[in-house]
Amino acid sequence: MIGRGWTQAGGRPHAEAAALAAAGEAAKGATLYVTLEPCAHQSERGPACADLVAAAGLSRVVVGCHDPDPRTAGAGIARIRAAGTPVELIEHPTCRASLSGFLVRCAHGRPEVTLKLALSADCRLAPPQGQWLTGQVARAHTHAWRAKMDAILVGRGTLEADNPRLDVRLPGLAERSPQRWLLTSGAAPEGWHALPSPLDLGVMAPAQYLMVEGGAQTARAFLAAGLVDRMMLYRAPQTVGGDGAALPELSADILAASDSWQLIDSRPLGNDRLDVYERR
Repeated sequence: MIGRGWTQAGGRPHAEAAALAAAGEAAKGATLYVTLEPCAHQSERGPACADLVAAAGLSRVVVGCHDPDPRTAGAGIARIRAAGTPVELIEHPTCRASLSGFLVRCAHGRPEVTLKLALSADCRLAPPQGQWLTGQVARAHTHAWRAKMDAILVGRGTLEADNPRLDVRLPGLAERSPQRWLLTSGAAPEGWHALPSPLDLGVMAPAQYLMVEGGAQTARAFLAAGLVDRMMLYRAPQTVGGDGAALPELSADILAASDSWQLIDSRPLGNDRLDVYERR
């Protein structure tokens, strides 16, 4: 390996420009592997990556995922091939997974939605008074995922009951805290953004990744609208009981029999368990 690169904060330079700069003259005759088709559009912040790749003297380019952005959409690959460099497009599942939010926004005009919930053994959301429902390991895992998000959303009930910070509380990642959104037909508090309904997700542009952390009512609103792409269910071992908010339809047994959801990951996190589902 003679050079690596990834898109920098703010969107530029792109990964190809960084990798080619790292490789320098050694790029001539080498193979370039990219997750996404090199862009074909000029920007005031930098040249089109397809032009940089075409001029680099490479022997081959392997592309993991076609770019559906109409400004590129095959034009990047065509430009590199026209310069005499062979290009192989393989549509690799892992590459597509790493770009899932970008691909959802291109296809549907909205961010990819991850529904995150902490559930007791009897599928209740409210922990015993004065206690956490899940343990420290599960909570740290949640904060690591928050750092990957562009936006995070709760409902009015959660805001009024918990006044949540919705930030990332892991060392060195505080600056990665996502935008805070409130599902409400009214105004949002200072420092928050208002989303009138799940069907209005387009207003979140350019956000590509949204985590929904609201209560049962907010979760059901997004599920009923068919707008949840992934569920991250942190399952605590204790039973809560009572008549508090519950989502029995998200029990492991019911989801195992579902035609809509596929369990893609299940792992212990301290005394808790994380189950990750993706829509089939």
